[in-house]
Amino acid sequence: MLTASRLLVSLSARSIASVDDSITIPQFRVLVVLETHGPINLASLAQNLDVQPSTATRMVDRLVFADLITREASPHSRRELMVGLTRRGAAVVREVTTRRRREIAAVVEKMPPTTRVGLVRALKAFTAAGAEPDAQTSLDMYWV
Repeated sequence: MLTASRLLVSLSARSIASVDDSITIPQFRVLVVLETHGPINLASLAQNLDVQPSTATRMVDRLVFADLITREASPHSRRELMVGLTRRGAAVVREVTTRRRREIAAVVEKMPPTTRVGLVRALKAFTAAGAEPDAQTSLDMYWV
């Protein structure tokens, strides 16, 4: 299981680096959360990432500087900051996701058909047990 996990992380890292080698896996997770949920406040972002708000703020600072996300005052509360994807950020998520799907498909195609069926079944059960939304629910985004 850990070996498969390492392979998936490697495929994810490679797909991110092929699009923009300055983006880290945790930063890409920020982009995926914003793609999935739309603009949200910093507290919600931190909660979705399961990190401290100060950690989320540092990631946001870097991604704003890279023109991948925006940060602006909430229209409902001047004390609240909202973050959302820029066009460039959305394009990065799409491109990385496309590349990662291709790389995963290339690995899966090397497996015998009966093994593929078992893999799909096992991964669906694993995803459900981990309370992770399926690909359709999360706008066809794949975990990083």
